[in-house]
Amino acid sequence: GLPFVGRSGRLLDRMLAAIGLDRTSAYIANVIPWRPPGNRTPTPHETEICRPFIERQIELVNPKLLVSLGGPSAKTLLNTTEGILRLRGNWRTHTTASGTIIPAMPTLHPAYLLRTPAHKKLAWRDFLEVKAKLKALE
Repeated sequence: GLPFVGRSGRLLDRMLAAIGLDRTSAYIANVIPWRPPGNRTPTPHETEICRPFIERQIELVNPKLLVSLGGPSAKTLLNTTEGILRLRGNWRTHTTASGTIIPAMPTLHPAYLLRTPAHKKLAWRDFLEVKAKLKALE
């Protein structure tokens, strides 16, 4: 299915717009290309099986930076077991199979932010970091 539709997608669109971006200036992909049954969080086994596909997409797109939305994507792309609340807000790096190092900002998933509105301010800080990094990379 399409990534980030419904309420989560609308929130992501507003978050991108707040830093001067939209979906045409970003490549959006899911770590796993299907919605798990019941819209549950993907298991580590599922994300590991799908890792080669997202890694190849990253290689082909060759982005200036990555923003991982939520724990499963952050854990997969950053090869960590740390939780998203510990990871978020700090620049990390993602190394592609060919050795390219890409700055990566883990942040909170829009669906989580809809359930926990008090954490929107944390995601806002993360997106301001993304905006500053993009400006620095110009």
